[in-house]
Amino acid sequence: MAIGATTAYIAERKCRRPWSYYFWAPFAANILFVLGTLAIFIEGLICAVVIVPVFATIGVVGGVIMGIVCRVTKWPRHALYGFAAVPLIFGDLEGNVATPSRLGSVERAVVIRAAPETVWHQIMNAREIRPEEMEQAWIFRIGVPLPLAGVVEPSPDGAVRKIRMGKDVHFDQVFTESRENRYVHWTYRLYPDSFLPYALDDHVVVGGYYFDVKDTSYILTPVGEGTELRINMGYRVTTQFNWYAEPLADYLLRNFEQVVLEFYRRRSERWPADPSVHPPPDGGGG
Repeated sequence: MAIGATTAYIAERKCRRPWSYYFWAPFAANILFVLGTLAIFIEGLICAVVIVPVFATIGVVGGVIMGIVCRVTKWPRHALYGFAAVPLIFGDLEGNVATPSRLGSVERAVVIRAAPETVWHQIMNAREIRPEEMEQAWIFRIGVPLPLAGVVEPSPDGAVRKIRMGKDVHFDQVFTESRENRYVHWTYRLYPDSFLPYALDDHVVVGGYYFDVKDTSYILTPVGEGTELRINMGYRVTTQFNWYAEPLADYLLRNFEQVVLEFYRRRSERWPADPSVHPPPDGGGG
């Protein structure tokens, strides 16, 4: 709001501006502000893309209010001082208010022309994932590292699915329930080096203060000669603007789920005819 108000005030000092100016100029100024945070590495691309619609829209509110003040009063400078004080006052108050958390879940399904056994094996043995197989998901387009592999391996605590992604991201999906060829549910185990500092913005790191993916399940249901594959993901967002963060997380994860389901559909329907799809080992790691 302060950026939007300042933009309108400086322009009004030179000459009277049309009402439309109070909308587009503060909007553009806040976009430039966010780009500036990218240029000096205060924020990363993901955070910038996520927050710029909110910043720019709220900036319009500040610009319109300042435009009204400039038109109907003789005290625009005093009003600007008030705008400048708002972040300082409310920023201090916000630090003493508990940040609320919201839990949600998203679900998608697809019918695959392959037997449940084939689909199951592809889930348990997703090797050598190529960029073109996943890059359509918006979370990867805005900067989340692309997945490289998801393979079930034994561990002292039982079977886990090892996930490897770009920028040295890695973590485990720990099985909590598994019925071979029918159902699997896992939670996530992170390590101190699962997300190195350069891999993701702090605001969107899985398992971080602001965001987390709690669990994932796959349900495989025979449908005629094919299989319905259903995925459900539980997540958490913790922000002072969950009214915006929750639907955004919901949309991005639903989009991600759809791309993942299409990935398994293509691989399952192409195997074993296509040699680029690696045949799963016997047993499947279930």
